[in-house]
Formats: sequence, structure tokens, C-alpha cells
Amino acid sequence: KMLCSGMCTSTVQLPGKVAVVTGANTGIGKETAKELAQRGARVYLACRDVQKGESVAREIQLITGNQQVFVRKLDLADTKSIRAFAKDFLAEEKHLHILINNAGVMMCPYSKTADGFEMHMGVNHLGHFLLTHLLLEKLKESAPSRIVNVSSLAHHLGRIHFHNLQGEKFYHAGLAYCHSKLANILFTQELARRLKGSGVTAYSVHPGTVKSELIRHSSFMKWMWWLFSFFIKTPQQGAQTSLYCALTEGLEILNGHHFSDCSVAWVSAQARNETIARRLWDVSCDLLGIP
Repeated sequence: KMLCSGMCTSTVQLPGKVAVVTGANTGIGKETAKELAQRGARVYLACRDVQKGESVAREIQLITGNQQVFVRKLDLADTKSIRAFAKDFLAEEKHLHILINNAGVMMCPYSKTADGFEMHMGVNHLGHFLLTHLLLEKLKESAPSRIVNVSSLAHHLGRIHFHNLQGEKFYHAGLAYCHSKLANILFTQELARRLKGSGVTAYSVHPGTVKSELIRHSSFMKWMWWLFSFFIKTPQQGAQTSLYCALTEGLEILNGHHFSDCSVAWVSAQARNETIARRLWDVSCDLLGIP
């Protein structure tokens, strides 16, 4: 029950609504995009692998009958790609009602993004931070609108070491992932505080332990997933909490909260630290050249 409960029961339909889902060419992102398309939204699959994204888009169009499913190139490990995606999207669309920051990397060997950021922090946090910043005015213009940031239970092991944010002094692949997932929650909470009264709300989610390509860098995790496969969620089950936060009516009063299995979830003490959240926001702006 702990691993597999929680379903989005909202019956909300989305004709005329526009959604962007990052990392939508596989796993949770694909299932999230499929459900949004099923409900009639115009859905943008923001993917690094465009060819794979096109294949998924055709599959979703066939299953849902919704032809308004589009693929656009987005490499969260390159700020030039993020800015290009945002520029093209803003030129193409008049509205944006749902932004699902779903894409991520997990347990990579030490490596850097095109801009020199440690890969976990760069993709999982800074990439989505910049993307959200660039699309925020459109979200405000389209209000009521929602932002959903996919985090993890792993945030409990995370710490924000400002003196070692890029892993330059010490690095552990598993912990680097945890740190970035903590950053997702802190970003969500600070974003929610700054968006009060704007009609835009933000939520972070733990999707559960899900069978996906996220574990491709870890032989140990692949073995563990195989061993405990009976308890692992399918991507469709893993998408439920993202969908819950994107669709459930009346959720605005829980702006900034963290969810798991379609319910409000407990977060670590560091994830509740407003001082760290504000400092991380400022440092992120400095790193990304945002005024």
C-alpha cells in the first residue's frame, strides 16, 4: 500500500488548455503527457531526444485521438537550449496553463553540463529553475495556472552545501541526486511564496518508486529494482501525483506543499528552512545570470 496507493480521481477536462511536460518521451513524463492529452489539452513534449519524442507523440495521438501533441527540443543540461525552447514556445503559444518539470537524471558519474554545472544540480534544479523563470509571465497571463516540480523521497538525505554546490570539493553520485531533489522542494516553496496572489500555484511531488530509465546509470539500482519489482510502481502509477497536483480543483490553498500518493507529504527539516530556500533562489539566479 505504501508503494502503490494514490490515484488522481479528478474528472477535469482540458479543452483549450496548454501544457508543457519536460522529459515526456519516457516513463512518468510520457504517462503524464498522455493523460493531459486524453483530457483535451494541447501538450508539448519537451525532450532532449526529439526522435524518440516524435515516436511517443504519434503513440499518444493514436491512443487519445488528440492531434494537438507536439514535440520540441529541450536539453536541460544546456541553458542555450532552454532559452531557445522558451523563445520558440512563447512565439508559438498565447497561453500556458500547466508546467510539469518532470525530467531528471539520477546517480550519474561526475560530469558537468554545457555551462559547467554539476549534472544533477544543473539538470534537476537549475535547468528547471531557468525554464520556469522564462515561462513565468506566460503562466501569470494564463492564470489560474500550475507548476508541478517532480522531486523525491530521497530529498530527506539531501543537503544544500553552498560551498560545494557543484560537487567540486567532494562528490557522491547518490547524494548528489538527493541534494538536487531537496533543491526542487526548496525552489517550489520559495516560488509559491513569490507567486502569492498571482493566480499561479506551485507544488512538488514524490512520484513513488517507479520503474523507469532514471536508474540507467546504476547497476546496483537496476538489480534492486529487479529484486523488488513486485513493489515497484508502473510509470502510469508514478504519474498520478503529478496529475493530482495539476488537475485537482481547490488545491490552490495548498500552494507550495509537497505531495506523495496524491496527499500532502512530510518533508525534511532542511526542506522547510525558508532561509536556505531564499539563499538557494539568489544563488541560482546568480549562476544563471537572472537579475
